[in-house]
Amino acid sequence: MSAPTVTPQGRTEPVKTEAELRRELAAVYRLLAHFKMTDLIFTHVSVRLPGPEHHFLINPYGLLFEEITASNLVKIGLDGELVEHSEYRVNPAGFVIHGAIHEARTDAQCVLHTHTKAGCAVAAQERGLLPLNQISMEFYDRVAYHDYEGIALNTAERERLVEDLGNHPAMILRNHGLLTVGATAAEAFLRMFYLEKACDIQIAAQASGELRVPSPDIAEHTARQFAGEAATDDYTDDQAYEMAWAALLRLLDRTAPDYKN
Repeated sequence: MSAPTVTPQGRTEPVKTEAELRRELAAVYRLLAHFKMTDLIFTHVSVRLPGPEHHFLINPYGLLFEEITASNLVKIGLDGELVEHSEYRVNPAGFVIHGAIHEARTDAQCVLHTHTKAGCAVAAQERGLLPLNQISMEFYDRVAYHDYEGIALNTAERERLVEDLGNHPAMILRNHGLLTVGATAAEAFLRMFYLEKACDIQIAAQASGELRVPSPDIAEHTARQFAGEAATDDYTDDQAYEMAWAALLRLLDRTAPDYKN
């Protein structure tokens, strides 16, 4: 029996069934397609399934993200091999990166990786993500970095990738792309949505003139506010992600309801 998941905000998430996790993961793929955060059939999102086997769900290799449904997601083990029959294959780079993180991080129920234009641009910058905007400051001193080693086809890279990620909620894969983890699929997606937006803001700001960067104290305070850790604040908003995710599911129900199939 799997234990309930505890989110960074301290809320307990009940153990979900495989059917529920399939629908949530399919929703993430459709949202990535809707917000144009895809790379054709490449990149991945994975969700670990309950149980001691370390099985997880990932996209069927060859399908566009807009074609992914709850039922055509494939179930694999940490070795990247199918554990149930499927007509689809798995992209090897998917289990090299995702399998390593799922095995090492019990809190990383969902792992999300993208190759977006803005994300790849910031991943190519020496200083990485800068605290230029309120959105960016959610990630202040909370983003890991992993140096590029080539296409992720070598299992020897796993140890270094996991070591670099540490306990961070997000990572910039230098000269490659972005990665987020979450206690739920919703949390991983919303982190990626705003990490991507932070990168987009940075590229726009760098093209527009001299940059104004807030002090480290303000950046750290803002990051703590996002995490619900700013004890001196008069108000908190600990349901923002849940409300945003519910709104995104309503969007899919209107535009791509077949994701649940």
